[in-house]
Amino acid sequence: MNEILNKPVKSARKAKGDGHLRRAEILRAAERIFIAEGYEGATIRKIADEVGVSSTCLYMHFRDKDQILLEICTVAMEELLAMNSEFAARPVDPVERVRMMLTAYVEFALENPNAYRLIFCASPLATSDQKQRITLELGAQCFERFSGVIREITAQGRLKIGDPRTVHQAMWSACHGLVSLMITKPNVDWAEPKEITRVMIDGLLFGLITD
Repeated sequence: MNEILNKPVKSARKAKGDGHLRRAEILRAAERIFIAEGYEGATIRKIADEVGVSSTCLYMHFRDKDQILLEICTVAMEELLAMNSEFAARPVDPVERVRMMLTAYVEFALENPNAYRLIFCASPLATSDQKQRITLELGAQCFERFSGVIREITAQGRLKIGDPRTVHQAMWSACHGLVSLMITKPNVDWAEPKEITRVMIDGLLFGLITD
């Protein structure tokens, strides 16, 4: 996680490589540039220098920085949506599905800190309108998958307090708060990530849902 706080270092100019590999490399470099420089400060030239290619080469893969940012966020949100959909459909107790979905969310954020910050932590005034629209649309689908499981728990009469919408937002806020702090405050002496995640999620479920 410390790498997200370091200033990007220019790479040596690289030879032409496979298209899909170079595209992925550009996206990884762009994540670092967007975090370090902000949306306005990130330029095609800076991203190209970070990868070690010419601006002309980069334009062969992306038309502009908006398309790069959009792909970073879209790919990440689609992965989250796929995970939520898969867990929501599992034939197990809905409380266990909630536990799996929240755990996967935290793990995803910690494994993809730059993409997470660009999606959930960046100021809406410092990103493209298209990125905001796409992430909101995919986010709404993720919300619906999770809410569906919460509604199942509600139908079973197992919510201690609140309604499905309130419970969902409380759970998401708790997970977002944890991962945001762990990503942006790497110098804190955090407990082992899996353990702190387990304690938080079990505490949420114990307080909100009956067995």
